[in-house]
Amino acid sequence: IRDRVSLITLAVADPERAATFYEALGWRRVPASDGVIAFDLIAQTLGLYSRAGLAAELGIVESAIGGFSGVTLAYNVREKDEVAPLLLAAEAAGGTVLKPAQDVLWGGHHGYFADPDGHVWEVAHNPFSRLGPNGEFQWSGID
Repeated sequence: IRDRVSLITLAVADPERAATFYEALGWRRVPASDGVIAFDLIAQTLGLYSRAGLAAELGIVESAIGGFSGVTLAYNVREKDEVAPLLLAAEAAGGTVLKPAQDVLWGGHHGYFADPDGHVWEVAHNPFSRLGPNGEFQWSGID
């Protein structure tokens, strides 16, 4: 198996409401099917799928999906001063700021928000991991 993530699917209570949140952050939908709302990202896609639909697809009861899973998604930015405005944009779109923008012990700057369904996102500036020309992120940086 190659080392990549191709599709991230988030189980959401109301796919249209969730899509409206991400659209308010400036993301653009792409054509999708079978109840999935999709947003193409850099080298992967974020899919929004109803909690009930995903539970049925997995063959589990819907109540088995939910709560903080221990997984966070991250949006890395080029400059430290980009973190706080993105957290505020997420809050204005209906998200909840969990941790305001702040310097981090290891030399970066970050904050966290939860989308309307509770999925946790980190907005981060890592001065040691330069982004590529299209915003690509790799831990060791892009040359």
